[in-house]
Amino acid sequence: MSRFVQGADRQQQTLLPECLDDYVAEDNPVRVVDVFVDELDLKGLGFEGMTPAATGRPAYHPATLLKLYVYGYLNKVQSSRRLEREAQRNVELMWLTGRLAPDHKTIADFRRENGPAIQAACARFVVLCRQLGLFGSALVAIDGSKFKAVNTRDRNFTAYKVKRRIEQVAEHIAGYLQDLDTADRHEGEAAETRSGRLVEKIDRLRAQMAMLKAMEVEVEASPDGQVSLTDPDARAMATSGRGSGIVGYNVQSAVEGEHHLIVAHEVVMTGSDREQLASMASKAKDAMGVGALDVLADRGYFSGEEILACETMGVTPYVPKPLTSGAKAAGRFGKQDFVYLPDQDVYRCPAGALLPRHMTTIEKGLTLHRYWDRPSCTGCRLKPQCTPGVERRVTRWEHEAVIDALQRRMDLAPRAMRTRRRLVEHPFGTIKAWMGHTHFLMKRLPNVKTEISLHILAYNMKRVMALLGTKPLIEAIRA
Repeated sequence: MSRFVQGADRQQQTLLPECLDDYVAEDNPVRVVDVFVDELDLKGLGFEGMTPAATGRPAYHPATLLKLYVYGYLNKVQSSRRLEREAQRNVELMWLTGRLAPDHKTIADFRRENGPAIQAACARFVVLCRQLGLFGSALVAIDGSKFKAVNTRDRNFTAYKVKRRIEQVAEHIAGYLQDLDTADRHEGEAAETRSGRLVEKIDRLRAQMAMLKAMEVEVEASPDGQVSLTDPDARAMATSGRGSGIVGYNVQSAVEGEHHLIVAHEVVMTGSDREQLASMASKAKDAMGVGALDVLADRGYFSGEEILACETMGVTPYVPKPLTSGAKAAGRFGKQDFVYLPDQDVYRCPAGALLPRHMTTIEKGLTLHRYWDRPSCTGCRLKPQCTPGVERRVTRWEHEAVIDALQRRMDLAPRAMRTRRRLVEHPFGTIKAWMGHTHFLMKRLPNVKTEISLHILAYNMKRVMALLGTKPLIEAIRA
């Protein structure tokens, strides 16, 4: 063994034990966590327990528990039980907490009871990034991703699911009743045993049928037609790929274009991104402290009302318009083949005829104008390629000029969607990898918001440490 590196004798006693600080390098990321939390105004952020009680057992300081969580999420340790074990054996955590080792119940309660304050701490780090000048360009990419909740698909019910399950249970009951009739025709101990098992199965299925009938009523009474039993706020959401839907939450994020930092985020219970563009753009604009902002988003965010709202707040959206025209799908001319002439307030059709405005109507709160010209359509040689009706009618929203301007911007920026994908896709992948591609540990929407805030704080902190280095970041925080 003389040719190998020798370790210290486990039984060797030392006269002067090493200082715990010697085990933590000067550029160790744990020092960033320590300085960041120490510089926060925890009382101003709303953390509970800042004023200790005069009697009873002394409590842990909120700073200690917050440091524990930030360190845990930086190192892929999110469970309160795992954090309890790490605090007892991890030298970095011993240094960070002063060798304190709270039990898992204390750790879990802190995260549950200080949700808004933890989210505010995440926002404070974004403010720090802005003060350090890390938001170089007024550009963000917005996207949403589905994260699993603590709720399996079997414990999520919709009207369709309940109907299908009722049909399946009814089929099984009918089949077992037939088997029971067959077993009753035989005699002997084996036949009696089989009959007993079948009766038990039928009783269980009838109890399940009663539960499904009650659930059917509950689903109908639900505002969005869904009921989740384990996590009541979780919702079934479709994802790309057939049969790959999950029960969970839709996490929205806005990623700035310079260093891929997440400047704003939100958790919603709807699977669609259609109504999230303006609110996310507003949060990103406020977080970055800019007067004007360019926003990239995929076609799932396209909505005339949302785009108009962005324009009014000084945000310039880049969102591709989805092709939803039934005429185009049938091989006929789509609306994009008709050119609007604003000076005359008419549309020019592919045959060159002008379609004037004939009426205005309101549908779903939107003011719509209708354009057509029956004489031009009668006898037109292109009519078979245009419409199966008497004349072709074109509908225009009163604020359609905003959509036309958006389309011109998209035509002049052909690489916008590639830039969007490069910016916003990898943060989600990184966070899901840190989570171990599993579900949220907490239930209910407020708690899930807290958990994703810790993930995003850890993500941003790790990005800034990679950009600036540990020591410069510590100096910047102290400054």
